[in-house]
Amino acid sequence: MNTQRNTILLVDDIPANIKILVGALRESYRLVVATNGLDAIKAALEKKPDLILLDVMMPGMDGYEVCKRLKAQAETVNIPIIFVTAMDEEKDETRGFLLGAVDFIVKPVRPVIVKARVQTHIALRVAQRELQRHRDELEEMIYERTRELREAQVEITSRLVQAAEYHDHQTSRHTTRMAHYCVILGRAHGMKEHELTLFFHASAMHDIGKLGVSDGILHKKGRLTPDEFEEMKRHTLIGADLLYGSENELMNLAHLIALTHHEKWDGTGFPLGLKEEEIPFAGRVAALCDVFDALSSERPYKEAWSLEEARKVVVEQKGIHFDPYVVELFEENYAKIEDVYRRVQ
Repeated sequence: MNTQRNTILLVDDIPANIKILVGALRESYRLVVATNGLDAIKAALEKKPDLILLDVMMPGMDGYEVCKRLKAQAETVNIPIIFVTAMDEEKDETRGFLLGAVDFIVKPVRPVIVKARVQTHIALRVAQRELQRHRDELEEMIYERTRELREAQVEITSRLVQAAEYHDHQTSRHTTRMAHYCVILGRAHGMKEHELTLFFHASAMHDIGKLGVSDGILHKKGRLTPDEFEEMKRHTLIGADLLYGSENELMNLAHLIALTHHEKWDGTGFPLGLKEEEIPFAGRVAALCDVFDALSSERPYKEAWSLEEARKVVVEQKGIHFDPYVVELFEENYAKIEDVYRRVQ
């Protein structure tokens, strides 16, 4: 171990004691000296020593107070402190350890004891730094791997959505707007940024099940027959089946949204007839956003409604089709939703 790189801060108000410590340590360590508590704190902040030898009995600010202040600051909290003191009662040592000291050296100081104690704690300090370095490297590797996996998940999501867009040309802008609407309401609800990212990509897959619906039904101009509507309704189950069974949180959320985005607050929706809070919150949000954008968008079977007409329907369906709380979030954030509609055309 190359101890020459290690710095030790010596704190004592008596020059003779400093002289003994310097004589014992100067050949192996870089030394910084302070003769009072305030200078000791300043030196610790500036020099970032690897170890501090701290006298207890000093005029003004004693060693206990110095230790307390150093342990209260993020920059110095991890610097090990050895108290150097003439006091040897058990209560004195207990107080020091409670404040964060790692060891005691009792005066009168013997150089051989000082060298041994310092060498031990410097070795521990070096080992701790090496362990922290390995932890940081491992965390970086985990972060990088997680980032790569998330990018792969997003790419898979994008390709699935693109596949649906080839099948239904109206899907692209609807999907983008609807995902942004979901994020707006999710953020208003208090979701964290990580959750919002998942919500954005998961909600974009809400209609992925339309891959299993025939073109004739998807692009039919005019009202669907009862049988055709039953086939159209199956897109929720098809999408849920496509996305089911993954241990990945993005796919799990996408599965829930695909399955439940046509459920209604009053229990009259499909495919499961879930009611109120039986419907996952993400599904309740997606249901409102999906309907609002569908109403305000052109479809093969209808012209686009005005935003105000679509908004009016949402409000009228409060407590019927939609969760009343989600409708309130929609109303409170309507300006943001309208802005997304204007930008994504």
